[in-house]
Amino acid sequence: MNEWFDKIPVEEMIEWRRHIHQNPELSFKEYNTAAYVKEKLRSFGQIEIAEPTETSVLGILKGDFEGKTILLRADMDALPMQEESGLPYQSVVANAAHTCGHDTHTAMLLAAAKVLSGMKHRLHGTVKFIFQHAEEVNPGGAKSIVDSGLIDDVDAVIGLHIISNLDAGTINVHTEGPATTAADGFFLNIQGKGSHGSMPQKGIDPIIVGVQMINEFQTVISRYVTPGEMVVLTVGEFKAGEAPNIISDKAYMSASVRTVNEETRQRIAQRIKDIVDKTCQIYGASYDLDYQFSYPSVINDKNLSELVMKSAKEVLGAEMVREVPIISASEDFAYYRQIAPISFIQLGGGTAADGCGFANHHPKFMIKEDSLISGVKTEVQSVLNFLK
Repeated sequence: MNEWFDKIPVEEMIEWRRHIHQNPELSFKEYNTAAYVKEKLRSFGQIEIAEPTETSVLGILKGDFEGKTILLRADMDALPMQEESGLPYQSVVANAAHTCGHDTHTAMLLAAAKVLSGMKHRLHGTVKFIFQHAEEVNPGGAKSIVDSGLIDDVDAVIGLHIISNLDAGTINVHTEGPATTAADGFFLNIQGKGSHGSMPQKGIDPIIVGVQMINEFQTVISRYVTPGEMVVLTVGEFKAGEAPNIISDKAYMSASVRTVNEETRQRIAQRIKDIVDKTCQIYGASYDLDYQFSYPSVINDKNLSELVMKSAKEVLGAEMVREVPIISASEDFAYYRQIAPISFIQLGGGTAADGCGFANHHPKFMIKEDSLISGVKTEVQSVLNFLK
C-alpha cells in the first residue's frame, strides 16, 4: 500500500461533501461554497489562495523542488431543480440540488489537496487546484478562469466527473480524441397570423410551419452528416396555441445539437438556419432565431490520459480501470485545452445494484460515497507521476 493512503481524510471528505450537498448554490452564485473551500484550504497549510473570479477558488501548492505545473479541476455549482433523493442530508434549498455530483468533485479535490499539502517535500513542481464556478450554464466558468491568466503556466489539466450507473470506484477513460460532444442549441420564435379555426385561409399557421421545420431537421443527420459520426439533434420544446378552434399567431421551439467534428458543427448550424429561413418564406411567416454555440468537444490528450490510466491502475488495480467510448454529454472543461493538454475522466458512482440507478441530473440521483476514495487516489497518484 502507498504510504499516503492512510493520509486520505475519508471521514472529513464525506463531511465536506454532505455539507455542500445540503447547501447547494446555483451557477455564478457559489459565494458560500467558495468561502467554505477557502476555509478548508487555509486549514491545510502550505497552499496559497487566489480568486480568478468572484465565486471560484484557485489553490496553489509549490513543491520543494523546481518542475512542471499541473492543474486539477473540480466544479462547484448545483442545478436548478428540487431534490427527491430522501437522503438525510438532502438539499435544504428550494429548487437547487447537487444532482450532477459537483459536491463530490469539490470534496474529492479538497481531500487530494490535503494529502498533497503533506507531501510538499517530495513534489518536483507545482500543483494547482481550481474549484470552478458555473459549469452548468453557458458560457461556463472555465472560460473566465482561462481568461484570468492565473493558470497560464500550467503544463497539464486533469478533470474528473462522477457518473451514476458506472461500477462504483472504477476509473473510466477515453484516452485519445473527443471524449464528449460539443453542446449547441437554438431558440426559435415563429410569427404567423392568427385566425378563427373555421377560416384557416385567413391565417398563417405557425404550427404547420414548425412541424415542417421539425420534419426537415430529421434530414440534417441522415443526409448532411457522414454515416457513423456522432450527432444528436433534439427538439425539446414546441409550444403554440391556447384553444382548439383558434389558429395561433405564434409558436416557439427550442432544441439541442450535439456534435464532435468542428466542420460538421458549423455545417449543421448553417443547415438549420437555412431550413428555418426557407420554410418561413414558403408559408409567409417571419421568425426570430437565436442559435447559440456553447461548449466545444473535450479532446483528451493521449499521453496525459495514458498517464492517468497508469496511475489509476497503480493505486486501484487494473480491474478497476477501463477504456470507454465517447459520451454524448458536454463539459466546459474543454476550454482548458486552450492552455495545456487535458484529460477528462469518469469516476463510477455506483449502479442500480448499489441503489444508484438514477442518472446524473435526475431528482433522485445518488452515488455510493465509498467511490470517492478512488477519485482521490487517482488524482494524487496522477500528480505524483506527472511531476516525477
